[in-house]
Amino acid sequence: MEPPVRPASTGTIIHGVAVGEVLGVSTLAGARLIAGERGLDRVVQRLNVMEVPDVLAWVKPHELLLTTGYPLRNTPQSLGRLVADLDERGLAALAIKLGRYLDELPEEMVEQADRLGFPLIQLPDNVGFDDILNQVLTDILNRQAAVLARAEEAHRALVQVVLAGGGLREVTAEVAGLLGVGVAVLDGTGHVLAAAGSVEHVATLRDAPDGHHTSVPVVAGGHHHGRIVACGPVGSIGDGDVGILERAATVAALVVTRQEAVNAVESKYRADFLRDVLTGRAGSSERVASRARAFGWDLQRPVTVLVAELDPEGDERAAQDRLVTCWTGAMRRHDARGAVAGFSHEVVTVVDASVDAGRLAKDAAAAFAESLPATFSTGASRVAIGAEALPEAYGQALKAARVGRQLHGNGAVAHFDQLGVYRLLSLVNDTAELHAFVRETLGPLASDDDVENADLRRTLQVLLETNLNVAETARRLHFHYNTLRYRIGKLERMLGGFTEDAHLRLNLTLALHVLRMRGI
Repeated sequence: MEPPVRPASTGTIIHGVAVGEVLGVSTLAGARLIAGERGLDRVVQRLNVMEVPDVLAWVKPHELLLTTGYPLRNTPQSLGRLVADLDERGLAALAIKLGRYLDELPEEMVEQADRLGFPLIQLPDNVGFDDILNQVLTDILNRQAAVLARAEEAHRALVQVVLAGGGLREVTAEVAGLLGVGVAVLDGTGHVLAAAGSVEHVATLRDAPDGHHTSVPVVAGGHHHGRIVACGPVGSIGDGDVGILERAATVAALVVTRQEAVNAVESKYRADFLRDVLTGRAGSSERVASRARAFGWDLQRPVTVLVAELDPEGDERAAQDRLVTCWTGAMRRHDARGAVAGFSHEVVTVVDASVDAGRLAKDAAAAFAESLPATFSTGASRVAIGAEALPEAYGQALKAARVGRQLHGNGAVAHFDQLGVYRLLSLVNDTAELHAFVRETLGPLASDDDVENADLRRTLQVLLETNLNVAETARRLHFHYNTLRYRIGKLERMLGGFTEDAHLRLNLTLALHVLRMRGI
C-alpha cells in the first residue's frame, strides 16, 4: 500500500490547512459557509483569484479560489456545472463576494455543491483579497516550515542512532517514540525484521489489514529491501508523520546496506573456511572444530553434505545470491548448528545426519521458486563423521547432484547411495580410462561426428533396455519391424555379435552409461 500522502500540484508545498481551519482565521471571521459542509476537511495548499470566465484552464488542485463574481454575472445558468468542473479538478473550495455582481447564488449551484461536498463560502464585503491571501498563505507556509523542521529534527535523531551503532530495532524504537504509534520494518516477503511501540499498537500493526497501515518503501541502490509501516489510532498519522517515516525509511536503507556489507564479508569468511574443510586444507580436527564453533557450526557430529547446483539457465549471478539466501533460511528451520556457504557455482550445506535431506531441499526449492524462474539440482552424500571425512562426502554430494541432473533433469534431488551403477562409475577416479573404455566398446558410436551415430546409439540403448525385444523396440522408436532388423544388422557389423554375446551386451550397457555421464 502506498503511503496516504495528499498530492501536491506544484513544487515544494506539500502540506496545507483544512477549509474549516481557513474559515477560522481573523480576516474571514465574517465569512459564511453557503454549501458543501462535508468538504470542510479538504486541504488548501494555495490560493487563486478568478477574474476571467475561462478560469478552468488555470486552476490547480488544492486551491481556494476567490472571486467577486464578475466573470459569473452573465452566465448564472452554468454555475451548477462550474461547481462540478472545479470539484473534478481537485479544488478545495470557492469563496465569493456577493452583492456587487451577483446578489445570490443559483439554487442549482448550491445543491450541486452540497451533493459533491464542495464548500461554497460567502466572503465578507469589508475584507480585501490581498488580506486573505497574505494571512492564509502565511499560515500554510508556517505549517510547512514546522513540518520540515520536525522532519529534519527526526532525521538528525535517526542518523545519530545509526552513528552510535544502532540497528533496525533502535530505528523503529526512535520513530515509535516520535510518532506515538506502532512501527515495524518488514523485509520483501513481509517478515517483521524489527518492531517497536506500545503493545496495543504493535498488535494492531500485526493484525490490521494492509489498508489500515501507513507504509513507506525501503529502497537503496535501486533495490527494494522491504518497507517501514506505522499503525496507530485512527487519524493519529498525518502527512507530517509520513515525512518522518520517509526519513526513517532512508535511514533503515542505510542500516540494511550496512548489514548486507557485513554479511557479505562474514559470508566470504564462512565460504573460505568451509571450502578449506571440504578440500582437507583446514588443519587438524581440533582447529576445524574450534573455528566451526565460532561460526555456530557443529562439524564433529554425524552429518550429511548437500550440494545444490544451479541448473544451466537464467541470470546466474542473481540466482546464486538468492540460492544462498534460500538455503540459509531453510537450514535455520531444520538445523540451527548446520553449516551453509555459497561457492562460485554451488551452495554447500553440512547438516545433521538425522535431518531429512529431501525435505530440506524441498523447502529451499519452494522459497527459491517464489522469487526466481530458475531451478537447482541437489546431491546428498553418505553420513560422514568427523572433519576428516567431509572431503570425501563433499565429492559424493557433488557427483550425486550432477548425475541426478543427467538422469532426472533439472531440479533433481539425488542421494549418492541411490545412483546404482552410476555410483560405481563415478567412483572411478581415472576418467581417461573410462573414456578409453567407451571408445573401445562403442567404436565410431562413441563420437557425435556423424549425425547417424546418435540415432544408432539410441536404437542400441532401447534394444538393451528391452532385453533385445525387437517388437517392443520398434514400437518405442516408431520403426517398421524390417527397418529395425536392418539397423540391428548394421550395429552388429560395427560392434560385434551383441545379440548372442551377453558379456558384450554388459560392456555396451556400461559404455552407454559412461557416455551418458559425460561431463560429470
